[in-house]
Parts: sequence; C-alpha cells; structure tokens
Amino acid sequence: MKLLATILTLFTIMSTTPIFTFSKNANISNWRIVDDIVMGGKSNGTFSLNNDGYGEFSGKISLENNGGFSSVRYNMKTIAIKATSKIIVKLKGDGKTYQLRIKANTNDRHSYIKPFTTTGEWQTISIDLNAMYPTFRGKTLDIPNFDKPSIEELAFLIGNKKEEHFKLLIESISLQ
Repeated sequence: MKLLATILTLFTIMSTTPIFTFSKNANISNWRIVDDIVMGGKSNGTFSLNNDGYGEFSGKISLENNGGFSSVRYNMKTIAIKATSKIIVKLKGDGKTYQLRIKANTNDRHSYIKPFTTTGEWQTISIDLNAMYPTFRGKTLDIPNFDKPSIEELAFLIGNKKEEHFKLLIESISLQ
C-alpha cells in the first residue's frame, strides 16, 4: 500500500506544471492589484511576500461609492493547456469566499471564474478549467465555459457584497 501511495504521489508531481511558486526570493513584479477604485469605489487591497515567503493578498473591502471588490492579477507567459486541465492552488484563507479568475488572452474583456471558499487552514484547491464560467462586470455571459487552448492571465478576487477585511496566503499555483 505504501508503494502505491508513493507511485501516485510521484505521478501527480510529474504531471504538474508550475505556474507560480512563492518564496522569499520570488519576483512578484507581474502581480498587480485592481480594486473597485477603477469605478469610484474605496476598497483597498495589497499584495506582497510575507516573512514566510508566501504571497499575501490582503486588505479591506468597502461598499462606499458602489464599490465592493479587490483583486490581484498575474500576467504570465502564455501557458498551453489540455481540455482536461485543472488549476491546483495551495493556499490558506480566512474562511471567506474568493474567486479564481482566468483569461485566455489578457486583452479579453471577460474572465472565466470559479468561486471557492477557504477554511482558515492550509488547503489545496483543485479547479477544472472547463468548469470555469464566463463573466463580465459581475454578469454571467451566455457563451460556453472555458474551452481555450491557453491561459495568459490568472487572478484572485474577493467581492462578497459586504464590508470586510480579508487575507489570503498563496503558496503555489500549478496546472495539472
């Protein structure tokens, strides 16, 4: 039984492509905050490497001036994917719900999203890309779920329609 578990672990590691792994020396210059201030809101998110080397997305959501969201976006080199691909994220949240968002092309106006709820403990989130649905400015679009051959942008967003502080630690993001 131990041999089988070891083989399965090795297979999982070998079939995973890293997208971003955080460490104390990671270059996070391609990560940027986009808050509701782009539309007059007053939410305030930050993104940095914490003392342990994890990506830390934190801040405060404000509903003032019709605001209510904060996001951190990662523009990356184009990553080719398969129809059955999954994004695997190792993270520690604060018990709140977030969205994982992707774009096939950074110039697309819409994103493909999948909400997930954190537990307050370290967890591994696995999201099937073909389960991610298209949205634009909070509205679901009448086009198919994600079915593109590549990804160029990845983001995390919080927007739970309430004023709240938030904190999401990210260890790694990979494609499986």
